[in-house]
Amino acid sequence: MKRKAYVKELRKLQSRLCELQEWVKQAQMRVIVVFEGRDAAGKGGTIRAITERVSPRVFRVVALPAPSSREKSQMYLQRYVQHFPAAGEIVIFDRSWYNRAGVELVMGFCTPEEHDRFLIGCPVFEKYMVESGILLVKIWLEVGKEEQARRFAARIDDPLRQWKLSPMDVKSWKRWYDYSHARDQMLAATDMPYAPWYILPSDNKKKARLNCIRFLLDKIPHKRVKNAKVKLPARSMHGAYDDTASLKDRNFIPERY
Repeated sequence: MKRKAYVKELRKLQSRLCELQEWVKQAQMRVIVVFEGRDAAGKGGTIRAITERVSPRVFRVVALPAPSSREKSQMYLQRYVQHFPAAGEIVIFDRSWYNRAGVELVMGFCTPEEHDRFLIGCPVFEKYMVESGILLVKIWLEVGKEEQARRFAARIDDPLRQWKLSPMDVKSWKRWYDYSHARDQMLAATDMPYAPWYILPSDNKKKARLNCIRFLLDKIPHKRVKNAKVKLPARSMHGAYDDTASLKDRNFIPERY
């Protein structure tokens, strides 16, 4: 896809996301969007495309670090629940409680018994979420083996992307099929009619981002909100003075550009 065509379509879809945002606020909806997938599948770029033009007070992104020692002693799902949406919010999880079904299992951060308990309990947990009025959307980004290798190589060579290549990514690199088995177990156990998984092929990043935004616009029911036209009033001249001269002796950032 040519960049010009991509940008044109992206802006059109982003304007519709702004309309969705107004409806979510007015209808007091609570929405959770879960993004999962292999390393280098394009989750971050897709989420940025979604949130670039909307309010962070409505579209909240949650990307939790590794659990602290205190969080490890809590019930597994506990640290995620505190980030759930209030009325009028869409919360996007950049990785979620499904860490237990993926990286924790593959890398040995949980026991097989803990993994089994998660796969049994997760559908019950999500059923409760949906019945409480939360709209839950679960998206799995699927990147091919060759494309993942290309993206990893780019991260190694590009100083602007090296921060994306964590020691954990390097360790997990060789475990492609372990992750495939974990993915298949997760889908078999948690792909439920009330909380289905949706697979997003992401070898082509531009198309994946556009397809994802279009899908969310179709999946989250909304109507266009008619906002009253804003007319700026005249500024009051009460107490008028030269408010630029008063900054003369303050510290300014050097204008290097």
